[in-house]
Amino acid sequence: MAEKHFIRAINEALADAMSADERVIILGEDIAAAGGSFKATRGLLDRFGDKRVFDTPISEATIAGVAVGAALTGFKPVVEIMFMDFVTLTMDMMVNQAAKAHAMFGAQRSVPMVLRTPHGGGLSAGPQHSQCLEAWFAHTPGLKVVCPSNPIDAYGLLRAAIDDPDPVIFVENKALYAKRVEMPEEWPQIEIGRARVARRGKDVTVVAYGAAVDWAEKAAEELARDGVGVEIVDLRSLQPWDETSVMESLSRTHRLVIAHEAVEAFGVGAEIAARMADVGFDELDGPIIRVGAPFSPPPFAPSLEAVFRRDANDIVAAVRRTLR
Repeated sequence: MAEKHFIRAINEALADAMSADERVIILGEDIAAAGGSFKATRGLLDRFGDKRVFDTPISEATIAGVAVGAALTGFKPVVEIMFMDFVTLTMDMMVNQAAKAHAMFGAQRSVPMVLRTPHGGGLSAGPQHSQCLEAWFAHTPGLKVVCPSNPIDAYGLLRAAIDDPDPVIFVENKALYAKRVEMPEEWPQIEIGRARVARRGKDVTVVAYGAAVDWAEKAAEELARDGVGVEIVDLRSLQPWDETSVMESLSRTHRLVIAHEAVEAFGVGAEIAARMADVGFDELDGPIIRVGAPFSPPPFAPSLEAVFRRDANDIVAAVRRTLR
């Protein structure tokens, strides 16, 4: 089996979608000749030409607006926003236009567009290039939000997002771009809204997404040495999220830890914890513990960023706490 990097999976998903459907176009800052900040779109200009691969001015609001208009007129645009921090400039178009069009037009129109953007730290890029803002979009009716943890899911979820009739926010963790896995002979199809059980265990469920899935895997290995069986549920899709799979796992383990790189307060983990405390209360044998970043902007200094970002040790501590 061949190995594929996460960033290569993104590139192949875009290329295959463009080959399958001439309505798919891509646009963003430096995504054409330069191939994007992280080279996710490398080679697509040469392959598909400048009528389908567009460099744009440095204006995220305009990029999003063009994409919404194109989607409403029959195209399937895929937008790249260079860092997730810059989605602040797209919010009117994404939250007030893309997310609302289906309802406001009486379900007669849809906005089949994808906004791709990388989140997370690890590059010492500071407060304006390291944020995880996916909870903003997950809170907005009309938008779907996905965040893959590995190259296989990156390909499958991006193809599903491009095919979806609704606007999808596709979140990529920068720390995962170099991650590689052995690929099957064919890329699998993945459904938005379906989690996967990444590891089976009997003692505690850890729900995670994006880079936090790797932290959970490392924590599970450490805890296994002490005889603790960790079951890992990789959400993959944050809106809609797979409540059924999380509930099924909780009914097996009776303890729950939720981990993500985003700030803990008012995050995706808070929603899952609240829901499981409601519908899963009778299954719980210990407190639900959340693992997330402190309520602070991400720092520049590598030493401070290492303290700010969560890791496997934080998940180990959370598991031990709920087992007590």
